[in-house]
Amino acid sequence: MERDDHSDKQIQDILSMKKVAVVGMSKNPSKAAHYVPRYLSENGFDITPVNPSADEILGKKCYESVSDIDEDVEIVDIFRPSDEVLPFVQEAIKKKPKVIWLQEGIHNPEAEKLARDAGITVVFNRCMLAEHQRLC
Repeated sequence: MERDDHSDKQIQDILSMKKVAVVGMSKNPSKAAHYVPRYLSENGFDITPVNPSADEILGKKCYESVSDIDEDVEIVDIFRPSDEVLPFVQEAIKKKPKVIWLQEGIHNPEAEKLARDAGITVVFNRCMLAEHQRLC
């Protein structure tokens, strides 16, 4: 699977943003959708879980959707299958984040184009944990 063409410097600039909404964050510690945001939280990121089936993850209040989050969000990190990403990206666009990050293995050209057309940077098929460890 292809991935975006951002340079290491661009990824470092993105990783300097600290307010991250995590769509599809899991309560299950063995899933990437749990241990990646946990790692980010432990490394200075302000994580906001988005999971309609949980009240709280990692001691943080869960939200049903990105648009329910009261504060600004810089990055929307999405852990959903590629074919399910579009409605989450459409919802995230309303929040006007600077970046939509589709985790490793996730790529949806239609959703990515919508986000880019809204002036949002799109990262796809990359793991925030792996990129942070590699570059920071």
